Amino acid sequence: MIRIAAGLCFLAVALGAFGAHWLKPTLEANHLVEVWNKAVLYHFIHAIALFVLALVGSTNRGAGWLLLAGIIIFSGSLYAMGLTGVRWLGAITPIGGLCFLAGWAWLVISPPSR
Repeated sequence: MIRIAAGLCFLAVALGAFGAHWLKPTLEANHLVEVWNKAVLYHFIHAIALFVLALVGSTNRGAGWLLLAGIIIFSGSLYAMGLTGVRWLGAITPIGGLCFLAGWAWLVISPPSR
């Protein structure tokens, strides 16, 4: 899981730079700069959370998988919207948000690791 989390952190930085430099004119033309930035922010925060879960050897793998699904669905749908300009992709985004919430709730209600 550490390699997956590290790869996701790498990808968040790369996509942030891609959006800030090469994709910026397209994002600005489609008024999607904030959408791209939100995708990168949530991607990065949850990739770091996955990294921490992996470092502590958490037995809460379910929470990790939910956070990973959230990155793919939430950030992925926003990235796709930014790249294509197809705004209906934003309708998928809340499903990823629910995955994030479920992952964090899992960590709140699960017994502590020993």
